Amino acid sequence: MLGMCRGRRKFLAASLALLFIPALTWLYLSSGNFHVKPLPLSPLELQSSMLVGGAGERQALELRVREVEEENRALRRELSQPSKSLTNSNHYHGHPGNLSHPHLKREEVKYGEAQKGVITGNSSDCMPQPVVDKCEVRTIHVAIVCAGYNASRDVVTLVKSVLFHRRNPLHFHFITDSIAQQILASLFHTWMVPAVRVDFYDADELKSEVSWIPNKHYSGIYGLMKLVLTKTLPSDLQRVIVLDTDITFATDIAELWAVFHKFKGQQVLGLVENQSDWYLGNLWKNHRPWPALGRGFNTGVILLLLDHLRKLRWEQMWRLTAERELMSMLSTSLADQDIFNAVIKQNPFLVHQLPCFWNVQLSDHTRSEKCYRDVSDLKVIHWNSPKKLRVKNKHVEFFRNLYLTFLEYDGNLLRRELFGCPSETDHNSENLQKTLSELDEDDPCYEFRRERFTVHRTHLYFLHYEYEPSADNTDVTLVAQLSMDRLQMLEAICKHWEGPISLALYLSDAEAQQFLRYAQGSEVLMSRGNVGYHIVYKEGQFYPVNLLRNVAMRQVNTPYMFLSDIDFLPMYGLYEYLRKSVVQLDMANTKKALVVPAFETLRYRLSFPKSKAELLSQLDMGTLFTFRYHVWTKGHAPTNFAKWRTATTPYRVQWEADFEPYVMVKKDSPEYDRRFVGFGWNKVAHIMELDAQEYEFVVLPNAYMIHMPHAPSFDITKFRSNEQYRVCLKTLKEEFQQNMSRRYGFAALKYMTADNNS
Repeated sequence: MLGMCRGRRKFLAASLALLFIPALTWLYLSSGNFHVKPLPLSPLELQSSMLVGGAGERQALELRVREVEEENRALRRELSQPSKSLTNSNHYHGHPGNLSHPHLKREEVKYGEAQKGVITGNSSDCMPQPVVDKCEVRTIHVAIVCAGYNASRDVVTLVKSVLFHRRNPLHFHFITDSIAQQILASLFHTWMVPAVRVDFYDADELKSEVSWIPNKHYSGIYGLMKLVLTKTLPSDLQRVIVLDTDITFATDIAELWAVFHKFKGQQVLGLVENQSDWYLGNLWKNHRPWPALGRGFNTGVILLLLDHLRKLRWEQMWRLTAERELMSMLSTSLADQDIFNAVIKQNPFLVHQLPCFWNVQLSDHTRSEKCYRDVSDLKVIHWNSPKKLRVKNKHVEFFRNLYLTFLEYDGNLLRRELFGCPSETDHNSENLQKTLSELDEDDPCYEFRRERFTVHRTHLYFLHYEYEPSADNTDVTLVAQLSMDRLQMLEAICKHWEGPISLALYLSDAEAQQFLRYAQGSEVLMSRGNVGYHIVYKEGQFYPVNLLRNVAMRQVNTPYMFLSDIDFLPMYGLYEYLRKSVVQLDMANTKKALVVPAFETLRYRLSFPKSKAELLSQLDMGTLFTFRYHVWTKGHAPTNFAKWRTATTPYRVQWEADFEPYVMVKKDSPEYDRRFVGFGWNKVAHIMELDAQEYEFVVLPNAYMIHMPHAPSFDITKFRSNEQYRVCLKTLKEEFQQNMSRRYGFAALKYMTADNNS
């Protein structure tokens, strides 16, 4: 790089600049009103006329003068603003490589200059670069095309890396299918990151714009949708950074946004040169790529000047190019990238070439190592191979560790406020803070009460889900919740229940990745498309058991749901039995809660009974017991196990104090009360609510479920060892009963007078 600065021309240019800039500065400061008379011809008109062959030396000179004028204006803007440092004054949580220092200060961040020729380095020893002012722009706009379950997971890692480094308000524009929109809308709503706005655009409405283009790329039709962003995004949006989902940021995205100021003339696209030989056509014999300028450009990271693109009639430009090239190429191989490059080949003036560190492309055929001298120089990593983290690269371990850092990074830490930058008011956050401020912090049960209002970040459908309810309106979904210590139950439940399942998992970010690896390594789980896994991320002191149940219930897409717990195995065939019971008991037209009798075993290795007769035999031998008969008889006593032994038809039972059976109900049944967390009264309160709403409890004579033994949970240990825990639970229970009395009137008096000591 130093050799590049020793040329005589550059030395003379630098010397002239040193003389010119102080003179211009003195002139500007003394006059206060420095003007250059505008030329009659605009840069767009001038370059267009030159391209069609009508330009002469005078026009070229006029263009050069106009460029100098623009540089002068930029200089005046710099001189009119006080210089600012980018040292970190907000709650920054450290660099990925140094996460143990939560208030680590960073040096001023500088930009590299886009350089001519093939892949270039990212050092800028020749010229000092401007620092990023975190409030220079009010909002940075980012557009991402995202479709499906897997891409939604990838987006979260990308967003984490952006949020980790950012110091500016962000506005994400997601072009999504219905699946990704549901997932991401819920995620951002519960994430509650300050100074972040999210908008969605229906990709299904855009398919007709690009569906006529044959495409062989694995991204499918969604890989072509960047072409229509000028038409899709708001007409008043002037510029946007466009990112692939497999991107990881290693720096503040504001640095990339500031590169827009370097665009000149008709430059409307900011792109990094392609780092493989793909467009050179020499990867294999008979390889015939789309036309490109030299090595071509990679579209994983794009700066788009939307307003200028619209003036250039971008829609017409790319369509005509695609139609012409498809006559000989027949289809695209790299989706939108092929068409972008074909357009650029015809109109090279459209591109502002970005330094390669803004899109370091990792695949087996790239020359990314030639892009940088040291990995610490890199700013954006692009896993643009279908092999993703398994690509060949001498620094692949460093890149992988950087990626894994954000993959497992606690997203709750990214809720930090941005100081000094104006942003839109978040009314949900304001209301939450107001509610929390009204709680009495001196209340011994403050932490219990606060948990009720904690907003837990939620990622719905963490794995692929594919299920359509049956047409006969009898379908039933098993609903349960779990944490990492109950993961081993998943395969067994899937073997016992063939119907749809909705599960809420309470995990940290790192545990979510452990679960993902576990699930992807399980043939049993991967063979089931009808299991919805919904991650609720850990926060607070208590296990939010009823919140988890509610999250799982809300994602049920069948008319009925069986409310179970993860440590119970349903009998073989229970799914079909419940569906038949829907018809036999006229569930569609009545308010019933069908009770499935619960039993337990103390043996880790149980020969699971395949029939009621076999279960009764094991009950008589002492291999099985009625659930909690020895510690909490009241919880299931109203089921009337003595009657169940001989029953052949369903029978009705009455609600009694502390009744907490496992039931099948309609999907629109009431949710669980969130005030009950950890251990105690969480199911009891729900059954009481069903009774208050006049549900009829009907015990099924040929249904059963068995609780499998496991180590006691952390919350039950706290309940047993902490007197204050038990006192607060009793207080919350009394308040719930009072609320029931107010909501249901005279009919709810029995809940106040019943002996509910737990």
